[in-house]
Amino acid sequence: MKFWAKATSQKAELYIYDAIGADFFGDGITAKSVSDALAEFKPNADLDVYMNSPGGSVFEGIAIYNQLLRWGGKKTVHIDGIAASIASVISMAGDEVKIADSGVFMIHSAWGMTVGNAADMRKYADSLELVDGVILDTYVKRTKGSKDQIKGWMAAETWMNADEAVARGFASSKTGEKAIKAEFPMLAKFNNTPERLRQQSSSLDARFASMSMYLTKKNLGASPKTA
Repeated sequence: MKFWAKATSQKAELYIYDAIGADFFGDGITAKSVSDALAEFKPNADLDVYMNSPGGSVFEGIAIYNQLLRWGGKKTVHIDGIAASIASVISMAGDEVKIADSGVFMIHSAWGMTVGNAADMRKYADSLELVDGVILDTYVKRTKGSKDQIKGWMAAETWMNADEAVARGFASSKTGEKAIKAEFPMLAKFNNTPERLRQQSSSLDARFASMSMYLTKKNLGASPKTA
Protein backbone atom coordinates (compact mmCIF):
# COMPACT_ATOMS: atom_id res chain seq x y z
CA MET A 1 0.00 0.00 0.00
CA LYS A 2 1.31 3.43 -0.94
CA PHE A 3 -1.10 5.63 1.02
CA TRP A 4 -2.67 4.84 4.33
CA ALA A 5 -3.58 6.38 7.64
CA LYS A 6 -4.01 5.18 11.19
CA ALA A 7 -4.84 6.80 14.49
CA THR A 8 -4.74 6.20 18.23
CA SER A 9 -6.52 8.19 20.90
CA GLN A 10 -3.66 10.67 21.09
CA LYS A 11 -1.87 10.53 17.75
CA ALA A 12 -2.51 10.20 14.01
CA GLU A 13 -0.27 8.92 11.22
CA LEU A 14 -0.42 9.60 7.50
CA TYR A 15 1.79 7.78 4.98
CA ILE A 16 2.43 9.46 1.61
CA TYR A 17 4.42 6.86 -0.32
CA ASP A 18 3.44 7.59 -3.91
CA ALA A 19 3.27 10.26 -6.59
CA ILE A 20 0.98 13.23 -5.96
CA GLY A 21 -2.18 13.36 -8.05
CA ALA A 22 -4.02 10.57 -9.85
CA ASP A 23 -2.48 9.11 -13.01
CA PHE A 24 -4.18 7.54 -16.04
CA PHE A 25 -4.87 4.38 -14.03
CA GLY A 26 -6.17 6.22 -10.97
CA ASP A 27 -3.04 5.59 -8.92
CA GLY A 28 -1.43 8.37 -6.88
CA ILE A 29 -2.32 10.44 -3.85
CA THR A 30 -4.97 13.12 -4.25
CA ALA A 31 -6.01 16.02 -2.07
CA LYS A 32 -9.35 14.28 -1.58
CA SER A 33 -7.73 11.10 -0.29
CA VAL A 34 -5.77 13.16 2.25
CA SER A 35 -8.87 15.13 3.21
CA ASP A 36 -10.84 11.90 3.75
CA ALA A 37 -8.05 10.51 5.94
CA LEU A 38 -7.79 13.65 8.06
CA ALA A 39 -11.55 13.60 8.60
CA GLU A 40 -11.18 10.25 10.39
CA PHE A 41 -8.65 11.59 12.89
CA LYS A 42 -9.37 13.10 16.27
CA PRO A 43 -9.35 16.89 15.81
CA ASN A 44 -6.13 18.55 16.99
CA ALA A 45 -4.34 15.23 17.58
CA ASP A 46 -0.60 15.26 16.96
CA LEU A 47 0.02 14.20 13.36
CA ASP A 48 3.01 12.32 11.96
CA VAL A 49 3.31 12.48 8.16
CA TYR A 50 5.67 9.92 6.60
CA MET A 51 6.91 10.94 3.17
CA ASN A 52 8.47 9.04 0.27
CA SER A 53 7.30 10.74 -2.91
CA PRO A 54 8.78 11.99 -6.19
CA GLY A 55 6.17 14.74 -6.54
CA GLY A 56 3.48 15.10 -9.20
CA SER A 57 0.56 17.48 -9.70
CA VAL A 58 1.31 20.94 -8.37
CA PHE A 59 -2.27 21.90 -7.55
CA GLU A 60 -3.05 18.61 -5.81
CA GLY A 61 0.15 19.09 -3.83
CA ILE A 62 -0.63 22.67 -2.85
CA ALA A 63 -4.08 21.58 -1.69
CA ILE A 64 -2.52 18.82 0.44
CA TYR A 65 0.00 21.31 1.85
CA ASN A 66 -2.80 23.68 2.89
CA GLN A 67 -4.85 20.87 4.44
CA LEU A 68 -1.90 19.85 6.58
CA LEU A 69 -1.09 23.46 7.41
CA ARG A 70 -4.61 23.94 8.82
CA TRP A 71 -4.40 20.84 11.01
CA GLY A 72 -4.68 21.95 14.64
CA GLY A 73 -2.29 19.49 16.29
CA LYS A 74 1.47 19.40 16.11
CA LYS A 75 2.63 18.17 12.70
CA THR A 76 5.88 16.24 12.26
CA VAL A 77 6.96 15.32 8.75
CA HIS A 78 9.33 12.37 8.37
CA ILE A 79 11.10 12.16 5.00
CA ASP A 80 11.67 8.41 4.92
CA GLY A 81 13.17 8.30 1.43
CA ILE A 82 12.63 11.21 -0.92
CA ALA A 83 10.65 14.45 -0.96
CA ALA A 84 11.05 15.80 -4.48
CA SER A 85 9.30 18.53 -6.41
CA ILE A 86 5.78 19.23 -5.08
CA ALA A 87 6.32 16.59 -2.36
CA SER A 88 9.03 18.86 -0.97
CA VAL A 89 6.43 21.65 -0.75
CA ILE A 90 4.02 19.37 1.12
CA SER A 91 6.75 18.60 3.64
CA MET A 92 7.01 22.32 4.45
CA ALA A 93 3.65 22.05 6.28
CA GLY A 94 5.33 20.31 9.20
CA ASP A 95 6.04 22.14 12.43
CA GLU A 96 9.07 19.88 12.43
CA VAL A 97 10.62 18.16 9.41
CA LYS A 98 12.88 15.16 9.98
CA ILE A 99 14.84 13.52 7.17
CA ALA A 100 16.45 10.08 7.12
CA ASP A 101 20.25 10.16 7.19
CA SER A 102 20.41 9.00 3.56
CA GLY A 103 17.20 10.76 2.53
CA VAL A 104 16.93 13.07 -0.49
CA PHE A 105 15.24 16.44 -0.93
CA MET A 106 14.77 18.18 -4.30
CA ILE A 107 13.38 21.52 -5.44
CA HIS A 108 12.94 22.90 -8.95
CA SER A 109 10.93 25.33 -11.03
CA ALA A 110 7.46 24.33 -12.18
CA TRP A 111 7.08 22.85 -15.64
CA GLY A 112 4.31 21.48 -17.79
CA MET A 113 2.95 21.09 -21.31
CA THR A 114 0.47 23.06 -23.37
CA VAL A 115 -0.70 23.43 -26.96
CA GLY A 116 -1.81 26.50 -28.87
CA ASN A 117 -0.60 29.66 -30.53
CA ALA A 118 2.00 32.18 -29.39
CA ALA A 119 -0.50 33.95 -27.14
CA ASP A 120 -1.41 30.64 -25.48
CA MET A 121 2.27 29.89 -24.88
CA ARG A 122 2.88 33.31 -23.29
CA LYS A 123 -0.16 32.87 -21.05
CA TYR A 124 1.08 29.45 -20.01
CA ALA A 125 4.54 30.83 -19.24
CA ASP A 126 2.87 33.43 -17.01
CA SER A 127 1.03 30.63 -15.22
CA LEU A 128 4.27 28.76 -14.61
CA GLU A 129 5.89 31.90 -13.21
CA LEU A 130 2.90 32.41 -10.91
CA VAL A 131 3.25 28.85 -9.61
CA ASP A 132 6.99 29.36 -9.12
CA GLY A 133 6.25 32.43 -7.01
CA VAL A 134 3.85 30.55 -4.75
CA ILE A 135 6.31 27.71 -4.26
CA LEU A 136 9.22 30.07 -3.69
CA ASP A 137 7.31 31.96 -1.01
CA THR A 138 6.53 28.66 0.72
CA TYR A 139 10.21 27.70 0.85
CA VAL A 140 11.29 31.16 2.02
CA LYS A 141 8.65 31.21 4.76
CA ARG A 142 9.86 27.86 6.06
CA THR A 143 13.63 28.27 5.74
CA LYS A 144 13.97 32.04 6.35
CA GLY A 145 16.54 31.85 3.56
CA SER A 146 17.43 34.25 0.77
CA LYS A 147 14.69 34.52 -1.84
CA ASP A 148 17.20 35.01 -4.65
CA GLN A 149 19.29 32.04 -3.55
CA ILE A 150 16.33 29.68 -3.25
CA LYS A 151 15.03 30.87 -6.62
CA GLY A 152 18.42 29.98 -8.09
CA TRP A 153 18.27 26.52 -6.51
CA MET A 154 14.83 25.99 -8.02
CA ALA A 155 15.99 27.07 -11.48
CA ALA A 156 18.97 24.71 -11.28
CA GLU A 157 16.90 21.68 -10.10
CA THR A 158 18.77 21.24 -6.84
CA TRP A 159 19.08 17.87 -5.11
CA MET A 160 20.09 17.85 -1.45
CA ASN A 161 21.25 15.15 0.90
CA ALA A 162 20.06 15.15 4.49
CA ASP A 163 22.87 17.35 5.79
CA GLU A 164 22.27 19.94 3.07
CA ALA A 165 18.51 19.94 3.64
CA VAL A 166 19.04 20.59 7.35
CA ALA A 167 21.75 23.22 6.81
CA ARG A 168 19.55 25.13 4.37
CA GLY A 169 16.50 25.05 6.64
CA PHE A 170 14.31 22.70 4.61
CA ALA A 171 14.52 20.09 7.37
CA SER A 172 14.81 20.47 11.13
CA SER A 173 16.98 17.44 11.86
CA LYS A 174 18.07 14.00 10.71
CA THR A 175 16.30 10.91 12.04
CA GLY A 176 19.35 8.71 12.46
CA GLU A 177 17.71 6.14 10.18
CA LYS A 178 18.68 4.85 6.75
CA ALA A 179 16.36 5.96 3.98
CA ILE A 180 14.03 3.48 2.34
CA LYS A 181 14.32 2.97 -1.42
CA ALA A 182 12.70 5.45 -3.78
CA GLU A 183 11.88 3.40 -6.88
CA PHE A 184 9.62 5.85 -8.69
CA PRO A 185 9.42 5.86 -12.51
CA MET A 186 9.24 9.64 -12.84
CA LEU A 187 12.65 10.13 -11.22
CA ALA A 188 14.20 9.06 -14.53
CA LYS A 189 12.95 12.20 -16.26
CA PHE A 190 14.58 14.88 -14.11
CA ASN A 191 17.80 16.48 -15.35
CA ASN A 192 19.97 16.11 -12.25
CA THR A 193 18.66 12.96 -10.58
CA PRO A 194 21.39 11.32 -8.46
CA GLU A 195 22.73 8.25 -10.23
CA ARG A 196 21.61 5.79 -7.54
CA LEU A 197 18.03 7.02 -7.91
CA ARG A 198 18.20 7.15 -11.71
CA GLN A 199 19.32 3.51 -11.83
CA GLN A 200 16.34 2.51 -9.73
CA SER A 201 14.00 4.32 -12.11
CA SER A 202 15.49 3.99 -15.60
CA SER A 203 14.16 0.64 -16.80
CA LEU A 204 12.07 0.55 -19.97
CA ASP A 205 8.97 -0.29 -17.95
CA ALA A 206 9.63 2.71 -15.70
CA ARG A 207 9.89 5.06 -18.67
CA PHE A 208 6.58 3.88 -20.10
CA ALA A 209 4.96 4.20 -16.67
CA SER A 210 6.26 7.75 -16.41
CA MET A 211 4.81 8.63 -19.81
CA SER A 212 1.44 7.15 -18.93
CA MET A 213 1.24 9.37 -15.89
CA TYR A 214 1.64 12.65 -17.77
CA LEU A 215 0.55 12.15 -21.36
CA THR A 216 -3.12 11.98 -20.50
CA LYS A 217 -6.05 13.91 -21.87
CA LYS A 218 -6.50 15.53 -18.48
CA ASN A 219 -2.94 16.88 -18.33
CA LEU A 220 -2.27 17.92 -21.91
CA GLY A 221 -2.57 21.68 -22.27
CA ALA A 222 -3.75 22.35 -18.76
CA SER A 223 -2.08 22.48 -15.40
CA PRO A 224 1.54 23.24 -14.52
CA LYS A 225 3.47 20.49 -12.78
CA THR A 226 6.37 20.51 -10.42
CA ALA A 227 7.18 16.91 -11.19
